[in-house]
Amino acid sequence: MTVKERTKPQVATMNAVHDLPVLVARDKGFFKDEGLDLEFVTTPGMAQATTSHFVKFDSVFDRPLDSVYNEGGIDQYRMCEWGIMKRAVEANTQGLRGRKIVALGASMSKFAIVVARGSKYYEPEMLKNQPIAVTPNNGSDFTTLKMMEGFLAPEHVKRTNAGSMLKRLEAVRDGKVAAASLMEPWISVAQKWGLRILIESHSTRSEAAGDDLDGPTLRKMFRAQARAVELIEKDPTPFIHYFIRETGGLLEPEEFQTWRLLHAAPQPYTHERWEDTYNWTVKWNMTVPGATYENTVDNRAW
Repeated sequence: MTVKERTKPQVATMNAVHDLPVLVARDKGFFKDEGLDLEFVTTPGMAQATTSHFVKFDSVFDRPLDSVYNEGGIDQYRMCEWGIMKRAVEANTQGLRGRKIVALGASMSKFAIVVARGSKYYEPEMLKNQPIAVTPNNGSDFTTLKMMEGFLAPEHVKRTNAGSMLKRLEAVRDGKVAAASLMEPWISVAQKWGLRILIESHSTRSEAAGDDLDGPTLRKMFRAQARAVELIEKDPTPFIHYFIRETGGLLEPEEFQTWRLLHAAPQPYTHERWEDTYNWTVKWNMTVPGATYENTVDNRAW
């Protein structure tokens, strides 16, 4: 495919829960301190109250971020570890613009499965054969499987699609779906609405990049993120506004649960982690078999 000509690296931002270190590094000037001149491209995410697009279970490459990347409008992005793995593995098999896993990301995003206040479900195993609203083939989908597989056999874990975080939260409240998998700031919104949380888990990001983004540039980018992580871990309060904005007025700053935020500096993606995560993803039929660490991962920033 032909990738459009660009003058500087283009970095995607989407949901604050995944991209907070990038947003803080951008706004604090940490990337510029590293001598980087980056262009930041914002794409619609499921965390925004204004999101209207609807994603399908059977396709990932026609989604907004993926479409922009495939057309050359983005060089580097991050999302859930399994989602990045699926895209890195399957892009080549579909003749799309290639990408590699270039780091274990900085954001350990928290996800939670919630049910309605008056629900008859009080523990995860009670959701046997009950639909849980997720974003197909993204973090809420994968993390739901991770959380539920300790309670139910795979054939009894049912996922469905109810749209954005706000839409699926409304669906739970209105009794249209049994449960929903949410990330912040929508877990905090669910608590404000009085919904019941059954289980929570952190979920790590991965960083992806095209082959034309060199190692030294990535190293500087990750170093800037690491500097932002130090600020966030010391006190996340100054950065709550990124999350509050996504709720469209449904949450006040003091209502956001900052204790759920967890970040660490980007790290090399190890062979052991690849084996564990890739094999798990194949087990759940989330990606195709036959990929290798060597053709999917490139720790060129280190």
